[in-house]
Amino acid sequence: MADSDRYSALFHITKKKTDIMASSRFTARLRQTLALAVLAGCAFGAQAKIEQVRFAVDPTYPPFESKTPQGKLVGFDIDLGNALCEQMQTKCVWVESQFDGMIPALKARKFDAILSDMGITEERLKQIDFTVPLYDTKTQLIARKGSGLLPTAESLKGKTVGVEQGTVQERYALAKWQPHGVNVVPYGDQAQVESDLISGRLDVVFTDAAQAANGFLKHPQGKDFELAGPIVEDPIIGPGTAIGLRKGDEELKTALDNAFAEIKKNGTFDKIQKKYFATDISIQH
Repeated sequence: MADSDRYSALFHITKKKTDIMASSRFTARLRQTLALAVLAGCAFGAQAKIEQVRFAVDPTYPPFESKTPQGKLVGFDIDLGNALCEQMQTKCVWVESQFDGMIPALKARKFDAILSDMGITEERLKQIDFTVPLYDTKTQLIARKGSGLLPTAESLKGKTVGVEQGTVQERYALAKWQPHGVNVVPYGDQAQVESDLISGRLDVVFTDAAQAANGFLKHPQGKDFELAGPIVEDPIIGPGTAIGLRKGDEELKTALDNAFAEIKKNGTFDKIQKKYFATDISIQH
């Protein structure tokens, strides 16, 4: 073989080895890049886990939520929220807020969700989303024992009715009773409503029946009062209570809905409700 042919063959062999080595290095780099991408994806997935849920709560509404003399938040909604967070393996953070300011504050991202006995209504659904309904506690009047007052415009004409601002009870009373001569007075929180009922500035309070029966009426200051007349049912009042969420927060909604389904199935919800209520407040299908 001529020297020129040997040189040409050697050149092609060397070039082939170089190409193979270059290809191997590229494959290794590609594998490394893909591995890093997978790791980054895992890290992103871990970051996407819901680390905490900030629940808004109005602590003037026992037995749903109130504060002990030591300042600790307690009540049905508190226990329910903590059970949901435990099921989700996330941290619960409680943010105190006046009820009528909760929806604007939720939209402003002051917290992530509202867990404060908030009923599902058409008006609220225009502004926020809700989880599946959690419970239903009905709506009724509180009046002095023997008053004979009923939740109708005819019975309440000329009377003064106290309601908490931002509630379905306020909306109903303003729509159905006030135009017919009933004086409807909204208050910033439930404690103020009950105080004015005791003092005589109010004739009746229109409120959550379970809250009244297991809160105000069980305390010494409620001894002269009772639930008056039948339960009020109306589309304004809605089909039950749920957790309020920002529009489009599907990740949190799905997580809370799944967690609620689990605590209903494993008996945790039933245990919590029996701790606070004599009657079953679960949603009846």
